[in-house]
Amino acid sequence: MLKVLFLTPWYPSEKDAMSGLFVQKHVEAVRAQGVDVRVIHSQENMDTIRQYRALVDQGWRPDLVQLNVIQKQGLLALALWEKEHIPYIIVEHWSGYLPENGSFLKMSAWKQRIYRRIARKAGMILTVSERLAQAMRDCGIRNAQWGQIHNVVDDFFFEQITNHKSQITNHKTLLHVSCFDERAKNVKGLLRAAKMLSEKRQDWRLILVGTGVDYEEVRAYADTLAIPDGLLRWTGELTPREVADEMQRADALVLSSRYETYGVVLAEAVAAGLPILSTPVGIAEEVADLIVPQEIAQHKAGTFAEFLETILWSPKITNHKSKTTNQFTAEAIGRKLASVYDSCLHRDI
Repeated sequence: MLKVLFLTPWYPSEKDAMSGLFVQKHVEAVRAQGVDVRVIHSQENMDTIRQYRALVDQGWRPDLVQLNVIQKQGLLALALWEKEHIPYIIVEHWSGYLPENGSFLKMSAWKQRIYRRIARKAGMILTVSERLAQAMRDCGIRNAQWGQIHNVVDDFFFEQITNHKSQITNHKTLLHVSCFDERAKNVKGLLRAAKMLSEKRQDWRLILVGTGVDYEEVRAYADTLAIPDGLLRWTGELTPREVADEMQRADALVLSSRYETYGVVLAEAVAAGLPILSTPVGIAEEVADLIVPQEIAQHKAGTFAEFLETILWSPKITNHKSKTTNQFTAEAIGRKLASVYDSCLHRDI
C-alpha cells in the first residue's frame, strides 16, 4: 500500500472545525483510492519534526509527501528529499501570491528564497486554479511540472432537484455565500449594487449566507443603504448541506470577491446546476456564466446592478442548462492525486 504523508498548517480541529476542510477532503479522497495517508497538522517546525519522529518510531515511513501550502513544514519535505530521496509534491491554496493580496512579496528576501527552493525541488506543483499558478510564477516560483487540482465538492451538491423551479413565486432569488472578510469578499460592493437594483425593481431577493470577521460591519453598512424591507435575508453560518439546499432554491449565485485562490462555492454552484455571476477570481473564468469586471464590482454600483439584472432575467441565463461535470467529485480528485503520486514515484525527479 502506498504511504503518503500530508503536511498542512490548516486542518479541522476542535478549535476550528472549518479550517483546512478542503485539505481533509483531499485526504479522504486519496484514502478512498487505497492510499495509506497520515497527516501532520502544525505551523511550528519543532512540532512538525516531533510528530514525524513519532510516526517513524511506530514503524511508518512515507513513500511520498504532499505539502499543502509552501511554508515552514516544507523544510521537512525538502530534508526528506535531500537526505532520504523521498519525493514530495506541493498542493498550493494560499492567496498570498495574488497581487491583490501581496503577502508573499512582503516577506523577507531570505524567506522568499526558502519558498522558491522548496518549490523548485518538488516533483510537481498543483494549484487549485490557473490564476494562482500564474501569480506564483510572477512571484518567481519555478518548477518543471505544474498542474491543477480541484477542491472536493460534497456529493449532495450534485443532487439537483427541480422542486424550487415549480414553486410559484413573484420574485427571483440571488444567493451569496462567503466568509464576510471584506478585504477579499467585497460584500459592500454587492450591497451597493443591490441598492441600485432596488430603485429600479423589487421582484428579487438576495440571500446572504455566512459569517466572519466583518459580518457585523457589513450588516451595519447594509442598514445605512436603506434597502427596502424583505429584499435581503441574512442566514448566518450554515452547514454545507444547508448551503446546498439554499442553492437548490436560488436562481443564481453571485460572487463579488476581490480575490480568491479557488472559490469552492463556484464549484458547488456548478454541481447544483446554478447560474453564476462572478468577478474574475479563482476558477470563475472556467465556470461562470457571466463575469463582472473588478472595476465595476468595486466602484460602479449602477453597472453592477445591471449585471445582477442580467443574471436573473436574461433568457440566455434563465434557460440555463446544468453543466455535466464530475471533475469536482471526491472520486475524480482522488484518482488524479493518486495518478500524480504514481508519476512522481516512477520518474527521475
